[in-house]
Amino acid sequence: MAVEVVMPKLGMSMKEGTVSVWNKEVGETVNKGESIASINSEKIEMEIESPAEGTILDIKVPEGEGVPPGTVICYIGEGNEQVEEKKEKGLPPKQKKERIKISPVARKIAQSANLDIHTLVGTGPDGRITKADVLRALPDEKEKQKQQNEPTKHQPVSMMRKTIASRMMESLQTSAQLTITMKADVTKLTNLQQQLNETAIARYETKLTITDFIAKAAILSLLEHPAMNSQYHNGVVETFENVHLGIAAALDNGLAVPVIQHAERLTLIELAKSIKLYGKKAREGKLLHDEIRGSTFTITNLGAYGVEHFTPILNPPEAGILGIGTMYDTPVYREDELCKGTILPLSLTFDHRVLDGAPASAFLSTVKAHLEEPISILL
Repeated sequence: MAVEVVMPKLGMSMKEGTVSVWNKEVGETVNKGESIASINSEKIEMEIESPAEGTILDIKVPEGEGVPPGTVICYIGEGNEQVEEKKEKGLPPKQKKERIKISPVARKIAQSANLDIHTLVGTGPDGRITKADVLRALPDEKEKQKQQNEPTKHQPVSMMRKTIASRMMESLQTSAQLTITMKADVTKLTNLQQQLNETAIARYETKLTITDFIAKAAILSLLEHPAMNSQYHNGVVETFENVHLGIAAALDNGLAVPVIQHAERLTLIELAKSIKLYGKKAREGKLLHDEIRGSTFTITNLGAYGVEHFTPILNPPEAGILGIGTMYDTPVYREDELCKGTILPLSLTFDHRVLDGAPASAFLSTVKAHLEEPISILL
């Protein structure tokens, strides 16, 4: 009997999932556990694995189409097995959408060239549209020159991208955001990191990064300045005793903010392991819904891209987000002596409805102090 593959529910609030791409076509064989498609919801993208060995008998949901969780997206069975679809009582049968037979390569070329695949004539087996069919339908060079000012690529916006855009607009429109900056001399911190790394790797199999120390410094500072660990909600400022730390992770197709719950309870090593684990899960699209919600403060790092100071946008409904820039070496004075120092730019965006510039500056000064005297992070 054919096996149903359904759209999974990726969290309690998920209302719709979209098939990003099919890795298999009708008639192709699959092994159990083999990836057959990629799907995405508002914030999560993941691979769908085949629940059984067999043949793709039918694909019910085409690429780019969103359906509710639990919807059958394809059937897997034996060779020429007939698919018996379950019918719901009292509901009229849905019209089956005509599926265009087209190779994956041909589909990508057609999408890039903004060609309507419904207008193409396929010369492959059973009328399948091939790469050659698409290339023949492309405009000639003169036509390309006429269209040189036209967009070269038309790509549907993913559910993740739509969610990010919506949340960023909501953040800017519903809060009074202000960004302040400071520079921390992290020369001692980089030396301490190098000294501790050998032991951390040997004993805990974990490498300590500057981000780990910054996260710990931010947590300690939030405990000293709880007003920053707050949110504005329905005319009330809500302050939290526990620190649920969000660490922004850049993905190929968007952004995810995994949340480390009760971060104030973790040692530096435990925090470092959590940051690496959630970063890996984010890049692999394996974050659970509960792992991306409930943050009270967020850290975002653009240092790897050579950015110094920037303006982070609040992750609503949080009152603060700390931006980390790229470290650089520069001459500094220490006790009237000129020597080389390592500088780390810090950018703090805060909600002016929750707190004013003075307490926000005090919080950032405390972060700076912990980074410049890193022993305080360990004690």
